Amino acid sequence: MASNRGIDKKEQKEYYDTLAIADKEGESTIFVEFMLKIINDSLKEIKTSERITDQDNDQVTVQDSDQDKNPVEKLLSVLGDNVLSATEIMERLNLVHKPTFRKNYLNPALEAKLIERTIPDKPNSKNQKYRKLKKS
Repeated sequence: MASNRGIDKKEQKEYYDTLAIADKEGESTIFVEFMLKIINDSLKEIKTSERITDQDNDQVTVQDSDQDKNPVEKLLSVLGDNVLSATEIMERLNLVHKPTFRKNYLNPALEAKLIERTIPDKPNSKNQKYRKLKKS
């Protein structure tokens, strides 16, 4: 997600003042520190807005679709007979917030032994996928 933040009036004046000081001193450290602060502030804003958006999206998805199904039932429904990665399952569930997905969908399904990892000895593998467990 890109930020449309830009530099506000106060920061613009500070930008030119800092640039003038750096030019006068022949030393760029003060200007670099100023720019790093602007970048850091922008990243904090992006992170905060993404967190809010992710949580809102997940709540809307849960509220709007399959209201009578619990998260594990929804996961099993979208998984079907397929072997899918966590990202693919999340896409089919219209979820974007990984911690919510893991906590409410993936981990409970694994703990209930309703699904299994395709690479059980490497749970964090980038190639990890999931499938329903066959009922005996």
